[in-house]
Amino acid sequence: MLNDMSEFDMVGIGLNATDTVLTVPHFPAYGGKVPFHREFYSVGGQVASAVVTCARLGLRSKYVGTVGDDERGRLQIESLQVSGVNIDHVQQRRNCPNQSAYIIIDESTGERTVFWSRPECLKLAPEEITPEQITCARLLHIDGHDTPAMEHAARIARANGIPVTVDVDSTYVGFERVLQHVDYLIAGSEFPGRWTGNEDPFGALGTIQERFGMKMAAMTLGAHGALAYCEGRFVYSPAFVVNCVDTTGAGDVFHGAFCYAVLQQMPIAEALGFANAMAALNCTAVGARGGIATLAEAKNLQARGERRVQPEIAVRAQAS
Repeated sequence: MLNDMSEFDMVGIGLNATDTVLTVPHFPAYGGKVPFHREFYSVGGQVASAVVTCARLGLRSKYVGTVGDDERGRLQIESLQVSGVNIDHVQQRRNCPNQSAYIIIDESTGERTVFWSRPECLKLAPEEITPEQITCARLLHIDGHDTPAMEHAARIARANGIPVTVDVDSTYVGFERVLQHVDYLIAGSEFPGRWTGNEDPFGALGTIQERFGMKMAAMTLGAHGALAYCEGRFVYSPAFVVNCVDTTGAGDVFHGAFCYAVLQQMPIAEALGFANAMAALNCTAVGARGGIATLAEAKNLQARGERRVQPEIAVRAQAS
């Protein structure tokens, strides 16, 4: 039973970003040009958006990280505060711009292209994370950036019996030292193959889970849902079919919803389905956090929504 006497339900340590979004009727060919329809700021970031998702679902949520002292940093802090997220240990770095991205959304498909930058002055060091920032919560969610700091945080959580979830889509030097303290890995679609050298998702996830002994090794599959290896078998959860407006932030919302599901002690298949529903609904509005749904909306989509099944993945998972 997860400890429910903690001050917070979950704490997230990792990235945030404030983006400039352009919407275009369609993405131009290389060297071409098209007029854009809209331009606006959008707050996001892997861990920050997952934490906000948890807060929207009613969890007591805390974010630990760094922000710049520019307009983008101010917008990020305001967004976290408005969402009810605790920011007592957010560091605002002086004379440092916030992490940012320029995101181009193709209105014909909802897909986005991202150009991003994170200044070195935002780097989070291990010694800046104290045990009290983690032991105050029932669950820790991290990403792969600032790897030494993430290892330190995950090690503290493991030593105190706090489950750790991780969102990673790139390979980082020394990341194996993080993975040995992780309970639930949900990687981007390319990470398992890159990490293991095995492009077969079933083989790659099995290798990762067996090497590090984590409870679950999983990967998102974009428009086809998510695949997980847990308790000696594979679980495939197809994505939901929605009117997709913008895919930005779908993965971040997926992770936040999965954190909620872990704390609610949902079975893995149900947890993945719930996370898929939340991710899909976020795609129905523009912005990284534009469509974060309510619990009732996600449950309704789970119960009644159409699924987009990848037949080969489904058959192999069923046979495992």
